[in-house]
Amino acid sequence: MTTPAASPPASASASADVTRDSLEFTGPTLRQAIALIMIMAAGGAVGYTVWASLITNFAIEIASFDGFQMGALHSIREIPGFLAFTAVFFVAVIREQKLAIFFLAMLGLGTALTGFFPTFWGIAITMSIMSVGFHYYETYAQSLQLQWFPKDRAPVLLGWVVTTTSIAAILTIGGSWLAFKIFDLSYLVVFLVGGIICVVSAMIGFGGFETLPRGAVQRTGIVLRGRYWLYYALTFIAGARRQIFTVFAGVLLVEKFNIHIEDMVALLLLNEVLNMAFAPLVGRFIKRFGEGRTLVIEYAGLIPIFILYGLVTTPWLAIALFILDHLFFKLAFAMRTYFQKIADPEDIASTAAVAFTINHIAAVAVPFVFGLVWLISPALVFFAGAGMAVGSLVLSMLIPRMPAVGNETRLRAWAGSKDNKNPAA
Repeated sequence: MTTPAASPPASASASADVTRDSLEFTGPTLRQAIALIMIMAAGGAVGYTVWASLITNFAIEIASFDGFQMGALHSIREIPGFLAFTAVFFVAVIREQKLAIFFLAMLGLGTALTGFFPTFWGIAITMSIMSVGFHYYETYAQSLQLQWFPKDRAPVLLGWVVTTTSIAAILTIGGSWLAFKIFDLSYLVVFLVGGIICVVSAMIGFGGFETLPRGAVQRTGIVLRGRYWLYYALTFIAGARRQIFTVFAGVLLVEKFNIHIEDMVALLLLNEVLNMAFAPLVGRFIKRFGEGRTLVIEYAGLIPIFILYGLVTTPWLAIALFILDHLFFKLAFAMRTYFQKIADPEDIASTAAVAFTINHIAAVAVPFVFGLVWLISPALVFFAGAGMAVGSLVLSMLIPRMPAVGNETRLRAWAGSKDNKNPAA
């Protein structure tokens, strides 16, 4: 474990800033990096969207799952995310670019196999293959984005990544709707086609791009720094809260309101169309108003949404909440740009891996535990989600207007102000 070092003198800090700036990509190299990120994002979106949009209906309609089994399944799904801290060890011997491509292909393989095994353990095993690919791919992809994208352009470029993901998801969901509604295809065929497309995108990434230069040389140990505590805390609660939406909002629509696969796919399609328009605006909003205000808006909006989930009695209100919920969650990439601003460049790969693990500490337990709670009272599950959003709201208020190394939280600024008023203290 790497421990925090003492703060460098001003001259050293200036030198570090120059070095950091010189490592930012520009010109043709940046354009190649953006193209590769976008192709991988599109392929990953196809593979994961097919799996995520079909799995609830597939498990309930074909494999006869109940709420507890769905919770247990998603707990298993999150175990690879919990182990994502091990991703940093592979960086010591293999370039992150190649690792991202490899695990993208694994994501596609898991999706392609899902429809062949419509049993609890069959779905659990194929889902585990998909989940290992997804979580490790996302770990490396997010690390590369923060290393390759210049800080002043990162919010906008990350917005483009989200938009690219949304476009790919729209095409995927639209294709799935056509497959079921018009061509009457089976779950097996749709899972298989989506997985193959994801694998093909990995092959393009492998054969169509040269190995890009590294940014800052990444530390290959596990890095935990006290000054990143706010980022860790926000990440931990986000992991728990995300599961309430990912697992149980869909179960609510399918189990309580009998939303069929064609309607569920159409709803997800609408969500992605809205995301495509919304994501660039989020990037510009973050750039203008900062990460703190963005996250405050997200969590303040999620609190009443979760409360209403627990009280909803009509399908149209449940659908409206599902759409709003999805939009508010897109504000969450402000957490990544916040970390980019406060982090040492050499910490990005390690901390991306550690953050995935922190995010999934709660994510592993929440689906299983709340699956049991669901059997007693579905409303309690969503009220707990509202409580988690309150905790995130309080923490987000600690993000400073201009986060940077040495200005990670408002607590530091307040402590410095008190020291200035009491120099003898």
